[in-house]
Amino acid sequence: MSTTDNESQIGQTAGEGKQLVPPSPCLPLSPSPPLPVSPSVLHEDYHLIAVNKPAPLLTQAPEGVPSLEAMVKAYVKEKYAKPAGVYLGIPHRLDRPVSGVVVFARNTKAARRVHAQFQQHKVRKTYWAAVEGEVTPDAGVWDDWVRKVADEARTVRAAEGEPGARLATLEYRVLRRLPAGGTLIEFAPLTGRMHQLRVQAAWRGHPVFGDVTYGSARPFGPPAEHPRDRVIALHARRLTLTHPFTKKELTIEPPPPDYWRELGSLYPASPY
Repeated sequence: MSTTDNESQIGQTAGEGKQLVPPSPCLPLSPSPPLPVSPSVLHEDYHLIAVNKPAPLLTQAPEGVPSLEAMVKAYVKEKYAKPAGVYLGIPHRLDRPVSGVVVFARNTKAARRVHAQFQQHKVRKTYWAAVEGEVTPDAGVWDDWVRKVADEARTVRAAEGEPGARLATLEYRVLRRLPAGGTLIEFAPLTGRMHQLRVQAAWRGHPVFGDVTYGSARPFGPPAEHPRDRVIALHARRLTLTHPFTKKELTIEPPPPDYWRELGSLYPASPY
């Protein structure tokens, strides 16, 4: 089973890619400034709901802070007229400035089964990124020891054996050279370290467009007044897992946001 950016497929599995519009003005779900694009449902059944998260929306946040979790809960509560609270299991997250697919579990049994797939590295994830410079060779594997900085949303280099050091591994392939300079690249992380794709690219002289945290000098996306509202050219393009109940393979593949058009043509048959 596959859910892609093909409209007919989305319509069959996700109700025509329905956008998540906050149903009640009393819920603080509309970020300020407004998001460049609204979240949309990519796949929905009794056990799972997958959504195309826009940047710079948080995946999860404390009550009162706009988040994808809050918007999905509001959507489910209104659609199914649930009088009580809505359960959502969150087996994975995306960084605030990153767009792309996020999967939620709609019941505890589904949540346990999907979480186990993530823990056992059985979920296949693919990201697209626009990075500075010309990445060579055209495909390969990157290995780095990384360490999360305590009490900060930041990752630094580490030495093997250093306290807190963890190995970060990813596979990559070049999709194309960008006409205005830079490289469109596909990442397949084999580990799940904080900011892994961003730091591994930056340490090789290829920071993600717009990622000032890790040294990018290339602006990207809509202008933002506050640093927290900036987006970067990193998109969770594809996620493949085993459905927790049907046991069939499920692939979800959302398109990048419209503002990626500034990069030029991304792939065959693209409207960009």
